[in-house]
Amino acid sequence: MGKKSKRTQSSSAPAQKSNVKKDSKPTLLDETTDNLRFEDPFEDEFEEEEVINEENDEMADDNDEGKTRTGGAGVESWNPLTSKLEPGTKLEVDESAYKMHHSLTPEWPALSFDILRDNMGESRSRFPHSMIVASGSQADRADRNKLTIMKLSDLCRTGSKNRSEKELEDDVLGDEINKDGDSDEEEEEDEIEDLDPVIEHYSLKHNGGVNRVRAMPQRPEVVATWSDKGKVNMYNVRGILDSFERSSGGDSSSSRKIARDPFFVYQGHSTEGYAMDWSRVNEGHLVTGDCDGNIHLWTPSEGYTNYSNSSFKVSSAYGPSGDNIDNPSVEDLQWSPTEGTVFAAAECGGYIKIYDTRCSGRPMLSNKIHENNSDVNVISWNPIVSNLLATGGDDGLFSVWDLRNFQSTDAPLQPLARFTCHKNPITSLEWHPSDESMIVVTDEDATYIYDLSIEEDEEEDGGKTAEVGDGSIPPQLLFVHCGSQSTKEAHWHPQISSLVMTTALSGYSAFIPSNL
Repeated sequence: MGKKSKRTQSSSAPAQKSNVKKDSKPTLLDETTDNLRFEDPFEDEFEEEEVINEENDEMADDNDEGKTRTGGAGVESWNPLTSKLEPGTKLEVDESAYKMHHSLTPEWPALSFDILRDNMGESRSRFPHSMIVASGSQADRADRNKLTIMKLSDLCRTGSKNRSEKELEDDVLGDEINKDGDSDEEEEEDEIEDLDPVIEHYSLKHNGGVNRVRAMPQRPEVVATWSDKGKVNMYNVRGILDSFERSSGGDSSSSRKIARDPFFVYQGHSTEGYAMDWSRVNEGHLVTGDCDGNIHLWTPSEGYTNYSNSSFKVSSAYGPSGDNIDNPSVEDLQWSPTEGTVFAAAECGGYIKIYDTRCSGRPMLSNKIHENNSDVNVISWNPIVSNLLATGGDDGLFSVWDLRNFQSTDAPLQPLARFTCHKNPITSLEWHPSDESMIVVTDEDATYIYDLSIEEDEEEDGGKTAEVGDGSIPPQLLFVHCGSQSTKEAHWHPQISSLVMTTALSGYSAFIPSNL
């Protein structure tokens, strides 16, 4: 904004008459029958340019950045990475930052949840959306806890279409189609946006609080839970999924009875745990870890789809090892996205260990990634670039590692990128299912979406580890979702483009950022 154009009404001087003598010869300026002049009936208008000082204008923009005035009251944007929320300050959501944003407050908060795959198609982007979620409660008494399977439907757009979306639709549909159907489509979209979200849910009794919930990717009707009573439970929720299908007008021929109790209960762990993950390579293979540092392997029995108390074989495969004997708690586990026998473990004391099920009793690799002994809370294995592993620590560090550098050497291991801007422990992180560089991260304050493809030039930083912190906002940070109290877990929807769901002490949130 350097110049302003001001359109002004142009004024023309009155025409002067020239006296022509009869005996004088006509000149070029005199109008005669031999020298006719044609006059433009339309007056020319000229634009006057008003030059404004660019430096003063930029300074004014900087002073007003992040702040607007409405009715005399100041409204400021807030980022938890750069400032603290003053007591008594109220946060208000800016719905224009979202394509879709819905929230839900349950009877009891959930520490963990998982999104179940459905048969409604891949890479969905058309509104309204529908999703199925399994969540476990943290009630005030053990006998009040439950596993809840809920279907959220008619999740409509809450923000208006931006110009890029409209242009994209024009490119895809074509001008001729849009010319004939614009009004009908607009009316249909208006009707869709007026729909109210619908929730259907079934709750199953659960013995104790639910530390972790994970659904099998290949068979989403199998839901595993980690109980704070030290038990791992397997539920068959196929009857509930059939009920959801019937309510939406789907095939009602395969109606199964809803099973209220877990079909498999394992009590072989010495104490409770939080670590649990299903293999995406080998169907039915599960790994669980407890707070004593023990890791157990689950393999499906022949005919396990009958879902009985003999459906799985469980073995105590690994225990505390190496230098991490005093504080060996296993905080998180992740199977390799490409290797059916390899998984990674995050442990207290700052350790990451890589295991191969063909090598019993010990890890293949063990690295201490936190020299300050801070716990590694969560890990996520990139499903597209299989050599990338992301970690989140109790000290607020969020790092990305190249597993090709994970070797048992005395030299300290260096990450590809390290973010030190978070002030609270990292509680969850997960790579985008279809974008290799995008990741969602949560801490107690908010949910953050990063695009790690935005990186500094190696020539400028000398090829050193990219480290971002010191109260600055990383250039890789694309979006911040605030307003939830004590966020615990976040997941991308595997089939709806860029939809993120979170759970917190204050409830659930499901949203699609406007810039994704």
